[in-house]
Amino acid sequence: MEFVPIASDHQAFDYRPPLRQAAPVVVASPHSGATYPRAFLAQTAVPLSALRRAEDAFVDQLFATAPALGIPLLAARFPRSFVDVNREPYELDPGMFDGPLPRSLNHRTTRVAAGLGMIPRMAASGEAIYRGRVSSDEIERRLEACWRPYHAALSALVDQTHRQFGGALLIDAHSMPSSASGTGPREREQRLDIVLGDNHGESCSPLLVDCAEQWFVRNGLKVQRNQPYAGGFTTQRYGKPSLNRHALQIEINRALYMDEARHEWLAAPADTLMQVIAGLLEEIADQAPAAMLPRRLAAE
Repeated sequence: MEFVPIASDHQAFDYRPPLRQAAPVVVASPHSGATYPRAFLAQTAVPLSALRRAEDAFVDQLFATAPALGIPLLAARFPRSFVDVNREPYELDPGMFDGPLPRSLNHRTTRVAAGLGMIPRMAASGEAIYRGRVSSDEIERRLEACWRPYHAALSALVDQTHRQFGGALLIDAHSMPSSASGTGPREREQRLDIVLGDNHGESCSPLLVDCAEQWFVRNGLKVQRNQPYAGGFTTQRYGKPSLNRHALQIEINRALYMDEARHEWLAAPADTLMQVIAGLLEEIADQAPAAMLPRRLAAE
């Protein structure tokens, strides 16, 4: 079988391969990057702390056991406030740029209206990121430096997994601020811990979503599907269950493993959560072949 080589130390991403891939599963963390280009910071009108609130902080660490379990892990190095790879490549607000724009610009989405395009306009704090307009040359520059390398690597991993196993499940790993679950500072038993997004049943086999939900519930976590996060560009692009390609977005409440105000990893609860996630990966790796089997047999 021919595999596409993927650099493990690419400037745009970290690729952590297993010694041998043992399951039809790939894990990706598109928003945990924290390497901020100096030229970008020089353009911003908000402090670094405001930009960092958009990070899915430490999510790559939460899933760090994946390679040891025979599952490849891909994590973006660049921050979400610089380039959001969970958006279409030209999903952009034309009003934030100075200069000629690509014809393929898609500015009519609710995400763009909220300032959250491929190059975000708004920080998580609700403030404008940039001091003034951004040169339109930045669109292609950032696509070439970040968006395209990340998705080229992710596409290669999913394709290789599909060829090797006859099916593939992409786990798109994210985190959410505790306030986003609509619970804020309420008591622990009222807090929403995990949101599973499958684009309302369009991107992933329900058997795989059931597997993930049941595992988290058995480990004492409160789970909800598709609200407030159903999935984004990644689940839509890679989740094609009719082709035995599945994509499941997992959102984790940050209060479970970090101090959100200080942007700090909380060792004890984080270690516990890492064990739960490692167990999830083992469970879903065991269940994935059977969940994919009916379609494989139907195609033979």
